[in-house]
Amino acid sequence: MVSTLSPEGEMLVLRRPEIELLLDMESCIDGVEQAFRARGTGDRASSATVGLELNDGSFHAKLGTLTLSRPYAVAKVNANFPGNPVRYDLPTIQGVLILFDASTGKPLACMDSGLITAMRTAATTAVAAKYLALRHASSIAFIGCGIQARPHLEALRLVRGIERLTAFDLNRTAADRFASDAWERFQIVAQVTADAGAAAIGSEIVVTSTPSRQPFLSSGDVAAGTFVAAVGADNEHKNEISADLLEQAVVVVDDLDQCSRMGDLHHALAQGVIQQSHVRCTLDQIVAGLAPGRLSDDEIIVFDSTGVAIEDVAAAAIVYERAEDTGAGLVIA
Repeated sequence: MVSTLSPEGEMLVLRRPEIELLLDMESCIDGVEQAFRARGTGDRASSATVGLELNDGSFHAKLGTLTLSRPYAVAKVNANFPGNPVRYDLPTIQGVLILFDASTGKPLACMDSGLITAMRTAATTAVAAKYLALRHASSIAFIGCGIQARPHLEALRLVRGIERLTAFDLNRTAADRFASDAWERFQIVAQVTADAGAAAIGSEIVVTSTPSRQPFLSSGDVAAGTFVAAVGADNEHKNEISADLLEQAVVVVDDLDQCSRMGDLHHALAQGVIQQSHVRCTLDQIVAGLAPGRLSDDEIIVFDSTGVAIEDVAAAAIVYERAEDTGAGLVIA
């Protein structure tokens, strides 16, 4: 597709309210699955990342390229400041994403990255759950009820018949609010617990999305057949899943090199508990049909999700092409 909105010297600017109208979760899941399939089959779908730690937060830059209707590339910079909501009434995640034409290097669009990040992360978890969670899974635990919880619930209910939810957060108010939203939006029965382990042991799907730097989920906290989506450890200092759980579980990663440097896998490797060979495969290999996903109903499977930029390309391309079709956004010189 050749852009009609962005002649030489012009770029499209898209704010969060416009992205909310242009990007739906079902399309995002389909786009992310397509991106991982492309990577698995050897198409051009690559990514890179770099991080910078600050006193109260961090910055992460992610670069990715993917060929869809045209060759696209993204450069995304996100600020992650967990104390923002309480201290400054600001979002934890703030940032910008620049979408490029990967054949010429021309910037096509500048977008608010917060919603795209939340949705593409949840979409990736849904893709993983589609292949790795028990087919009949209907119960889910959320450990961490912040910005990632709501899009994850929206995404996971599209791939599994979620009927029961348990929520845990150190901020009890956040957990109560999330549980209430689950009923109001989706009529899903939700309860709040003060024990993260109790939430996990009674659920067939567990989503961890916290800023924790100490592991809190161990092998005794999950039952046979559980699918754990470990989303929070997106830099080398964060850690949610204990090494003993990774040792006993089947481990699937979004990117082996990246998870070995900054995911929960990174900590288990550093402790010498497991080796890289313990990882069954990457998500793209499963989606492309090159590696098995779940082999039995008894397997505990941990998906170590550090976030790869091909997910951002997939989501941003949907937003941009729909903006072209509808005339949304502001064109600047």
